[in-house]
Amino acid sequence: MSSTEYENAALFDPEEYEDWRPLWRDMPAYSSADETPFDSINVQFSNAADRRAFLTLLGEDPLRRKSIWYPSVGYLQMSDRSGEKTEVPRNRYPIYVISKGRVDTRLTVKALDLLSLPYHLVIEPQEEDAYRALGYGARLLILPFSNLGQGSIPARNFVWEHARAAGAARHWILDDNLDGFYRMHENRKWRVRDENPFSSIEDWVDRYVNVPMAGMQYQFFAPRREKHPPLRLNTRVYSCILLSNEQPEPVIEDGWRWRGRYNEDTDLSLRILKAGYCTALFNHMLCQKMPTMQMSGGNTEELYRLSGTEDGRLLMAQSLVDQHPDVASVTWKWNRYQHHVDYRPFCGNRLQPVQP
Repeated sequence: MSSTEYENAALFDPEEYEDWRPLWRDMPAYSSADETPFDSINVQFSNAADRRAFLTLLGEDPLRRKSIWYPSVGYLQMSDRSGEKTEVPRNRYPIYVISKGRVDTRLTVKALDLLSLPYHLVIEPQEEDAYRALGYGARLLILPFSNLGQGSIPARNFVWEHARAAGAARHWILDDNLDGFYRMHENRKWRVRDENPFSSIEDWVDRYVNVPMAGMQYQFFAPRREKHPPLRLNTRVYSCILLSNEQPEPVIEDGWRWRGRYNEDTDLSLRILKAGYCTALFNHMLCQKMPTMQMSGGNTEELYRLSGTEDGRLLMAQSLVDQHPDVASVTWKWNRYQHHVDYRPFCGNRLQPVQP
């Protein structure tokens, strides 16, 4: 599955690929090249000895690699750091991590702690004692409700109001299953340890008056050998979101609130795009998202693993079709039901720079 197939939209038309450069002034260094193979051959072996002999003739390690290049090339590896030690700047907008049932994992908060970044950990009352016992007392924001059976929607709207009351123009809202942040440049990725993954996105978004929603791409949807722009416009934003606290004009459908029970990120992205605004999804900074339904807690038990004959994935996909029948449909991909969204109608949404 390529990132192009997943996006299903000419978010930057291929012939306009280089047009991202004027948008990238005073931003972190970024380049990306097409390093995908020209062609490939499936070679089959009758036994292990033949496989070892073949790879040995090519100078490859027969014990490690499932695929090789000819001539041999080095494999792109994840690097722990960029090698450029800098002081981590503070982001200007507050970070909220909404969490439920994951006190034992705490992936996102551990990733933020690694960077010494401040955040609010938003939890339901029944988990307060467990988090305080682990030393998170100063970080906690306790919700005034619990076990509503509505997924993360009530918590997300609570966060929106909390950020507005604090006087912030925007806020970050993060899922609790992000296992780190990565910087991508020159077809390499390294885990962010010595820079702030949020600040450059804040800088870019604040240059425009009509980008109420932005965020990071998942690192597994940005294959290193493919050519990517540093950002994509007018698509969905998931899991790691920078959201405006202001109610712009025109007002989006159902107001400036999260709604529904499933697909709330995609639904809000589409409502924003349909109102004529832009969204921005960044590739120069990536988040490591754990696969849906592979961690306990969160929405896994409450929404996806339904009892009886109901299929949580089908209900989730169909709910988006019910909300947006003009651009969404239900498909069967990767051995499960998925929603499929056509973002092409929003390619004409144009950025509006802040006037000096």
